[in-house]
Amino acid sequence: DCNNFYVSCERLFNPKLINKPVVVLSNNDGCVISRSNEAKNMGIKMGIPLFKIKHLLESNKVKVLSSNYSVYGDISNRIMNILKNDLPKVEVYSIDEAFFSLYEVSDKEKKCLDLSNKILKWIGIPVSIGIAKTKTLAKLANRAVKKKHKYIGFNFKYENVLELRENNFDHILKNTDVQDIWGVGKQLSIFLKENN
Repeated sequence: DCNNFYVSCERLFNPKLINKPVVVLSNNDGCVISRSNEAKNMGIKMGIPLFKIKHLLESNKVKVLSSNYSVYGDISNRIMNILKNDLPKVEVYSIDEAFFSLYEVSDKEKKCLDLSNKILKWIGIPVSIGIAKTKTLAKLANRAVKKKHKYIGFNFKYENVLELRENNFDHILKNTDVQDIWGVGKQLSIFLKENN
């Protein structure tokens, strides 16, 4: 999964945006569709309409950018081609995310660390990779490595790669809200919480 993909793409062409709060807007500049970590830390939510946070953006000197999908698509294709050249089976899931098989790989975390470093070096886009036996658990591992602050007491071996294993599985699950699991919607999460 590419980190803050549209913002990361914009930072490739304007390095002055690095370490600054940045948001990228949807078509016609209606809603926020990508946020830098700095913007997320201000409480700017994904999908929020621009008019609702205009004052917040101005008072905090947040850089507001219009989306450029043709550039994002080109960068995405370059990243996916790296994956396809290095791995036997790749499923492109979205413009900034893919699933791939590591069945034949002995040191899965090392392979993924090498891939993420190659993508950063060759393309300039930071990525996070979650490794697990299912797609849902892989997305959970990816989420955990991106939101380390929610997993207090857990020692992450790598900055941007995490493999769910027997020795860390319970800790990750116990520290993940059910609504943050891929595929669990609002109503289902309410039902699951009510039923413990």
